Amino acid sequence: MTNKSTKSEDFYSRFKDQLLESEDWPGIYIFKFIVKDKSEEFEELKKYLNNYKGKKSFKSSSNNKFLSLTFEYYAKSPADVINIYKGIENIDNIISL
Repeated sequence: MTNKSTKSEDFYSRFKDQLLESEDWPGIYIFKFIVKDKSEEFEELKKYLNNYKGKKSFKSSSNNKFLSLTFEYYAKSPADVINIYKGIENIDNIISL
């Protein structure tokens, strides 16, 4: 299962517009990611998010095969949010909600 992103700049431009309309800036943005539990990708994701100050919480799936990571981040603008999403594009097997 490979979910490397192929999102275009057009996608991110539309996403930025949606964020401007739906959120107040600056403010808290909540990221949610799902990865296989105890996987290399999970470790890569945690390591990447350690570059940002924010509250992380983890929850295992009922069968303990997957882990959801919720990351609450104080973003100054939609660009901050988009930069985080772009930063994880090179990590395989992550589902972003």
